[in-house]
Amino acid sequence: MLLKKIIFIFCIFASNLAYTKEYIIGFGSCIDQNYSQPIWASIKDKNVDTFMFLGDNVYGDHPSGKLDKLKKSYLSQSHKLPKWLKNKKVVSIWDDHDYGINDGGGDFKNKRESQKIFLDFWDIPDSDIRHSRDGLYFNELINIDGFKINLVVLDTRFFRSKLSSNKSPYTPTNNLDTTILGDVQWSWFEEVLEQESDLILVLSSIQVLATEHVFEKWDLFPHERSRIIKLLDSTQTKSLIISGDRHKGGLYKKESLVELTSSSLNKPITAARISKTLKYIPKSIKDQLIETDKLLTTDIYNYENFGLIKINTQSKEVEVSLNDINGDQIFSSKI
Repeated sequence: MLLKKIIFIFCIFASNLAYTKEYIIGFGSCIDQNYSQPIWASIKDKNVDTFMFLGDNVYGDHPSGKLDKLKKSYLSQSHKLPKWLKNKKVVSIWDDHDYGINDGGGDFKNKRESQKIFLDFWDIPDSDIRHSRDGLYFNELINIDGFKINLVVLDTRFFRSKLSSNKSPYTPTNNLDTTILGDVQWSWFEEVLEQESDLILVLSSIQVLATEHVFEKWDLFPHERSRIIKLLDSTQTKSLIISGDRHKGGLYKKESLVELTSSSLNKPITAARISKTLKYIPKSIKDQLIETDKLLTTDIYNYENFGLIKINTQSKEVEVSLNDINGDQIFSSKI
């Protein structure tokens, strides 16, 4: 009788396991076609179902705004990206270095040609709406065994107003007529958020929550940052923002809103590269590796990294993590 109970319990346990589905999304940003890309081996080992490129997927920008370098960069990158990616779902958005001009915005003269180059490189079907409208923003409702992800991919380049100066340090503007997304994209954003889902996943090439560094971020347009935070807070669905750009990784939280920044896949900041070669790290180098923010809940990570989102479609638990070049977990958090 005892043996039968044990067998029955085991069968129930095995049955539950059979119906438990873990869906894994990998993501990262800032991958230079001129550098080696060893991190792909670690990402492959994670058996990701999807990989999301968060911008600076090539380094092809030029001060002149001409796109010759961008075209060559894409050609080079096409030989560097791993072949196994072709068997995965791939999502991509641009940032400035694959937009065509450093820290560029809506005044970039070649942005429409750059958009076409982007769509061709990522093999976006001709029927996709991104071929027929300005900007690369798009939305997709992904159903994974009944768990629905409302994927919202934002374009923070095509419509963005000018920054406060030609180079960092940048300062926030108090001009309420400036924008990051533009009127049309904002209206679209508000509409797609109304879809029923279990998770809203927002892709932004630049950081949304961080406020204390002097580089590009949503907080350079504080009214736009407040608007996106209020909009996501107003939904009944849990939201997760993933971002790149910074060549640093960290987890940020503002009440229930979570943002994981993952950057860079193969191009950490110079101070980080130098620090790896030194037995003693000078203070001048250490200072460049330190970054704080009132919403940063982890230590900043300065070396090669990639992000993971693990979704248990049975329990509807979502876990995010940052992982190093060897695939070892740096930190994780459940949302």
